[in-house]
Amino acid sequence: MTVPKFLLGDHSEHEDAIFVIHTEFPRFIIDLTKDQIEWFEEFDKQDEAELATETENAIKEATAFYDAEIAKYEDG
Repeated sequence: MTVPKFLLGDHSEHEDAIFVIHTEFPRFIIDLTKDQIEWFEEFDKQDEAELATETENAIKEATAFYDAEIAKYEDG
């Protein structure tokens, strides 16, 4: 099975949340409504500078993925 880089997530107890799951390293879930990230990886202190850059890029990529997916529904 090939797993896409990004997946949309949904949960009935978090009706207003917009979850995007990033399946490649560094793996995380982001709630785009709050810009909150939950990482599935452990990071060392040495990784903090790189993590800051990765976080910024990850938010941009996740947001672009979500926007593209929603546009498909709206255009469909």
